[in-house]
Amino acid sequence: MKTKNCESCMMPFNKDTGVRESDKYCSLCFKDGKLCYEGTDVKEFQKGCYESMVSKGMNKYLAKFYTWMIKFAPRWKK
Repeated sequence: MKTKNCESCMMPFNKDTGVRESDKYCSLCFKDGKLCYEGTDVKEFQKGCYESMVSKGMNKYLAKFYTWMIKFAPRWKK
């Protein structure tokens, strides 16, 4: 079964406006054949995502909710 959301940031693929290179990750998380954030600190990843969403004009509360959801993505499960 194909995934419908990015396994790193949980963004639904139908909201991804870029060109996806992977079946598992969105165009923002995976470029040039590798993950853009290669670290393992989910809190650091969440912070970067939140700042990016807000800088693009997203409502801060909505960005906070989407950022909170990231910890449930398959990539971050232990």
